[in-house]
Amino acid sequence: MLFRDDFSKFPQGHLSMPVGQLNPAIQEYHYLAHRGVPLHPWEMPIVYQDAWCVSDEDGKPYLEMHMGPENMRMNPKLYSPLFVTGEPEWTDVSVEVSMKPLSTDEMAGVVFRYRTNRHHYVFALEGGKRARLAVRQPLEKVFRVADWKELGAADFPYETTRYYRLKVENDGPKIRCFVDGKLLLSAEDAEILQGKVGMTANVPARYQDFRASASDEGAIRARVEARRRQERALQVHNPAPRLWKKFATPGFGCGRNVRFGDLDGDGRTDILFAQIVTKVDTGNFVEASCLTAVTLDGKVLWQTGRPDPRNGLLTSDTPFQIHDLDGDGKNEVFLIRDFQLKVLEGATGKVKKSMWLPAVPDEYRQKKFELKERPHDLNAGDSVSFFDLSGKGRKSEILIKDRYRYFWVYDADLKPLWKGYGQLGHFPYPFDSDRDGRDEVYIGYARWTPDGKQLWSRDEELKDHADAVAAGNFTGDPKAEPRVYYVGSDEGFLVFDNQGKILKHQRIGHGQNLTVAKLRGDLPGLQIAAINFWKNPGILTVFDTDGNILLQGEPHHHGSMILPVNWKGDGEEFLLLSGNVREGGLLDGHLRRAVMFPDDGHPDLAAAALDVTGDARDEVILWDQHQVWVYTQDRPFSGPKIYAPARNLTANESNYRAQVSVPGWK
Repeated sequence: MLFRDDFSKFPQGHLSMPVGQLNPAIQEYHYLAHRGVPLHPWEMPIVYQDAWCVSDEDGKPYLEMHMGPENMRMNPKLYSPLFVTGEPEWTDVSVEVSMKPLSTDEMAGVVFRYRTNRHHYVFALEGGKRARLAVRQPLEKVFRVADWKELGAADFPYETTRYYRLKVENDGPKIRCFVDGKLLLSAEDAEILQGKVGMTANVPARYQDFRASASDEGAIRARVEARRRQERALQVHNPAPRLWKKFATPGFGCGRNVRFGDLDGDGRTDILFAQIVTKVDTGNFVEASCLTAVTLDGKVLWQTGRPDPRNGLLTSDTPFQIHDLDGDGKNEVFLIRDFQLKVLEGATGKVKKSMWLPAVPDEYRQKKFELKERPHDLNAGDSVSFFDLSGKGRKSEILIKDRYRYFWVYDADLKPLWKGYGQLGHFPYPFDSDRDGRDEVYIGYARWTPDGKQLWSRDEELKDHADAVAAGNFTGDPKAEPRVYYVGSDEGFLVFDNQGKILKHQRIGHGQNLTVAKLRGDLPGLQIAAINFWKNPGILTVFDTDGNILLQGEPHHHGSMILPVNWKGDGEEFLLLSGNVREGGLLDGHLRRAVMFPDDGHPDLAAAALDVTGDARDEVILWDQHQVWVYTQDRPFSGPKIYAPARNLTANESNYRAQVSVPGWK
């Protein structure tokens, strides 16, 4: 027997619960080991749903998917709660479970050959009258409509008052499906021949006595161990994380809501922590309640506002940055608070100047847009970013956007220059595509000149906003034209040419974060990684610069910033998944865990990667609301030159920005 579980080890009740007053977006860019009950060796792929509970029936434990579509605010044809276990190498596995459907409105059954939560097989009872066998396709053909390949169906009337024993046998491409020992369906399909197993349902259903077995369990375990041995060899070959610094953040700590920059003028990186208060709803009108500036030795430089541990976590951006706008060599802090943009002295936190934000446009009063609540006369602000629109050679103009339709541009004296409108998404991208020394503004699915003329827009055509955008020539051919890359929420992944024509549209699900970096030394140009969240969290896809899929996996079920990490200094970067000792680590371009963090008690809620020791390689900074740990490499770099990629301006930090890492050496 490969695996068996009667669910008796779980406590009675919900296996996960909501996080305080925050919405499930907390797991877009924070790592939570669980939200109530440790599940290992089970996994809950739709990690933000609280769909599963455990209790007893006639003295026998059961696992129940207890929600209906209305509770989950979902389209059951688009995604389903899942509960899975096993390994990607599980091949020719038989899976069986006793299931009692508690509703006949939709489907409930078993999942097998599970590769990702968008690519797996399902054998289910459906609609009160039939059994169905199908494989979900990883890409959608139509916006928000899951694509399935149907493999078979059979009439099977069923009731909600008894358990049915569902069993699936796999033998290479051959699939045989049974209910109560009777063969109902058989098919041959080789799209996926191995993967995890588990349960899925769109309506309430109970499960008991889950089993997975195989005729050659020894061969399966050998394949699993071979993969683990390969990853251990990678981890031995690569530098291991060595603790460099750590310090406590008593009372003022926060989640992924920090900025990095030299605040006190000593030439070294400092950290600015921001706690927030959510207002109106759970993430669209946040306001900074406390800023704390700290050195990497943990020394507090200054603090403004009142610290409160309750205000540490967030599910949005916060409009604050560290930047030297006027080029005098001293950083300021730019903060939107109290409906004003305030410029603070970096060394002391004292206000140098401020301005009122613009009024909320009348269109919001007409409730035309996605956010119906607009209770204020003035804008509360969503993000702050900086551009070189005047050709000074530094980012000396300020862009402020709301959530999610209007933006305004100001000069260094806080005087308004121009404004724009569109389906803005979360965060803009500066890029000088015509090489005239001035940035153009890529925001939403649109491109604007430095003077405020919109060159093109696809905002009205695309049905969900851009979570991240990057622009540039990443092909490796210096003569190639720049392209524009998007993760467009439920629109998936898109590639535009610089004139706004869509070159590639891959409906991978809800694209959340985007990274452009040199992940594979064996391939030309850079590679592009995108990770999903809503409806299909944790699916990580690697593309080439034409938008073709190179590989796809689900290394864990969270969102992630998938930050590029120049860990080795040899020209090939890793992706930072999280700091967790089991599910996290640094992934290489083949999605293998090439570096893992030691099990030494470090925090793993949030993470950042940047060079703070000065050797061009990145350190990894891990933190939670209570402490910060900084890891560097356990060995010095050796070689004639070291990789030193050019990255996004640190003053344009965001939980939503595209991470771009362009090759460079020193």
